Amino acid sequence: MLSHSFIGVNDFERALHFYAAVMQALGHRQRFVERARPWAGWQAEGQARPLFLIGAPHDGAAASTGNGQMVALLAPDRAAVRAAHAAGLAAGGSDAGAPGPRPEYHADYYGAYLRDPEGNKIGLACHDPAGN
Repeated sequence: MLSHSFIGVNDFERALHFYAAVMQALGHRQRFVERARPWAGWQAEGQARPLFLIGAPHDGAAASTGNGQMVALLAPDRAAVRAAHAAGLAAGGSDAGAPGPRPEYHADYYGAYLRDPEGNKIGLACHDPAGN
C-alpha cells in the first residue's frame, strides 16, 4: 500500500543519529545517506519498498510536527519493540508510551511510542502473538 514515508527534520545529524539507532534495533537496513541534500532512507531487508525517509523539507521551509500525525514502524517481534524504544531514548528521543500490550487495538498488538528529537511521533509495532 505504501511506497514511502518522509519525516521532515531541521537538525539532520541529530535526527540521523536517532533514526539510525531505532532502525538498527528493528533490523532495517540503511539504503542511503546524502548529507549534502540532506536526506537518508531505510528499508526492510530484502524489500525494495516501502522506504522510510528523513530529511530537510523540499520547499526549504522549517520542518514542523503535526498533531495527530504518526508513522508506525513494524517490528519483527516484541523484543525488537523494546530494543528500538530503548535505542531511541538513548539516541535523544523521548518516551511517548512505554512498550507493552495494546489490547484496545487488537489482541496481539504490542507497541511503544517515541518522540524523535524534533518532536515527531514514532510508533513501534508488533502484531504477532506473544512468544513470536
